[in-house]
Amino acid sequence: MSLEVRDLRIEIDGRPVVDGVSFDVGDGERFGLIGESGSGKSLTALAVLGLLPDQVTATGSIRWDGRELIGLPDRELARLRGDEIGIVFQEPRTALNPIRTVGRQIAEAVRIHERVSRGEARERAVAEAARVRLPDPDRIVDRYPHQLSGGQRQRVALAIALACRPRLLIADEPTTALDVTIQAEILDLLNSLVQDGGMALVFITHDLAVLSQIATRAVVLEHGRVAEAASVATLLRAPESAVTRELLRDATATLWHPESRDAEGRA
Repeated sequence: MSLEVRDLRIEIDGRPVVDGVSFDVGDGERFGLIGESGSGKSLTALAVLGLLPDQVTATGSIRWDGRELIGLPDRELARLRGDEIGIVFQEPRTALNPIRTVGRQIAEAVRIHERVSRGEARERAVAEAARVRLPDPDRIVDRYPHQLSGGQRQRVALAIALACRPRLLIADEPTTALDVTIQAEILDLLNSLVQDGGMALVFITHDLAVLSQIATRAVVLEHGRVAEAASVATLLRAPESAVTRELLRDATATLWHPESRDAEGRA
């Protein structure tokens, strides 16, 4: 297994918010963490990358290729971020730097981990922009985040996360702020990128309908604990926990009324 999480416990000022979470993600696997708001799924993802705030502590074990990440010095964790493990956050408007062009931000991800010239980094930025299907990539790399739509900003965030070809991508609610049409396009793009790159995926969401389009196996979290772990097909067909049944009802309602999802801009 590439990623092994065992008995993960996360505390905020001594109060447990994630309690005894365990799961594995194998090479090339599409895995989901699903739960309602406050279930601990995003904190779990941040713990993997060593990005928890100072007042938040993690214990247990998180191993990447057999290497323990909990307690690893930040300098060593920084080498993993973006290089071996990439992450895409829910809201690219806040994740992207508003005063730098998107091309510079993609290029910076490359230059941090690879010895390339400024010109080579720009060429890579254009290539990555094309890879995530941004229109007119030669020109769009010179634009700023506020000049792009919500869907385009999310594609830029994907380009940054995947620029160094990581073996694992963590996608934290990457389609929540997008309307249903753009959401489908981003999921299709993400599926293609993961498949073509041969990387593993941890997809975080509160939406079982979305999860069913991209993951094959998942852990359901409730109040920081594992409520259920099964294939996504089983979660859809025969959910065992009350929280999964509630997520299934929400997913069914969304499928019948897709206009109820949040909407933002064009792709």
